[in-house]
Amino acid sequence: MRWGILSTARINRRFIPALKKSSRSELVACGGRDPERTGDFACRWGIGEAEPCCGSVLDRPDLDAVYIPLPNSLHREWAVRAARAGKHILCEKPLGLNAAEAEEMAAAAAENGVVLMEAMAYRSHPQFLRLGELLREGVVGEVRLIRAWFRFTLPEGENIRWSPELGGGVLLDVGCYPVNFALAVAGEAPESVSSVRRIGPTGVDILTAGRLEFPSGIVAQFDCSFVLPYGTGAEVIGEAGVIRIAQPWQPDTDGKGSGLVRVAPDDTETLIPTPAADPYLREIEAMERAVLDDIPPPYPVGESLLNARVLESLATDH
Repeated sequence: MRWGILSTARINRRFIPALKKSSRSELVACGGRDPERTGDFACRWGIGEAEPCCGSVLDRPDLDAVYIPLPNSLHREWAVRAARAGKHILCEKPLGLNAAEAEEMAAAAAENGVVLMEAMAYRSHPQFLRLGELLREGVVGEVRLIRAWFRFTLPEGENIRWSPELGGGVLLDVGCYPVNFALAVAGEAPESVSSVRRIGPTGVDILTAGRLEFPSGIVAQFDCSFVLPYGTGAEVIGEAGVIRIAQPWQPDTDGKGSGLVRVAPDDTETLIPTPAADPYLREIEAMERAVLDDIPPPYPVGESLLNARVLESLATDH
C-alpha cells in the first residue's frame, strides 16, 4: 500500500516508524498547511515528497491510502474528500465531532468503495485481543462491571486540545478510549448514559466522568481528565473474578510492556503476559489486510459509529 499523510501532527512520531517497519506499505508523500514546515517534516522523516497542501496529496494517482491526524474539527472534511478521491482512510480518533459527522464519513467511504478505519491502535494489539479470548472463555464468569480511565495533566496554552473550535476537550481526546473499551467488552449498545463534566476556562471539558448501562445488566464507569495526575487502567469484573489492565490504551509504547492480571475470588493474582507488539504497526497491518486481502478489520467502522453516538450523548447529558 502506498500512503500519504495529511498533516505534520505530533502523533506521526509513532505512526511513521511503524509504517516503515511494514513490508507491505510505503510512505510516499505528506502534505500540510505550511509548505515550509511540511518540507522540513518530509526531510526529517525521509518521506519521498512534500506536497504544498493536503489537497494535492489526495490528487496524487500513485497513492492508495491516507492517514489523517488533523485536528478533530477537520476529520470529517478530509475523510470525505479522501473517499471521493478513491483513497482508503485511516483517521485518527475520534472519527468525527459527533455522530452525524461520523455517519457522513462512513457513507462517503461506502459510496466510493474504500476502507475507513478509526485509529484506535489498542484494538489491534495482542493485549486487547487476548482479553477478548479470555472473556469468551468465561474466565471471570458473567461480566457485571467495567471500569476504565485515562487521565493526565495538560498545561493550558496553545495546544489544540484546549480549543473548542478545533474539537478539543478531554472526552473527545482521550475519553473516547475508555468509552470504546466499555462498548467493546459489553458487545452491545447502552440503554442509558449519564455524565458529569467540568468545563475549563477556554470552554472545553477538562474532566468528564460517566456511566453506561447496558441491556444485559452490565454497568460501565469511566473518567478522563486534563487536570489530574497521569493514570490509565481498565478492569473487567465478573462473578468469578477480575481482569485488570495497567496499560490498556498504549501498550508497549512506554517501556512498561503489556499484559493482563487475573484476580480470582480469593484475591490470588495471575499474570497473563501478551506478546510485545507495536500497536501502530498492528493497526497498519489491519488496514493492509482490509485493503489488500479483503479481510475485515478487527475494529469495524460500525463500532466507530456507535462510539460516536455514545460520546455525543455523554457530551450533552450533564
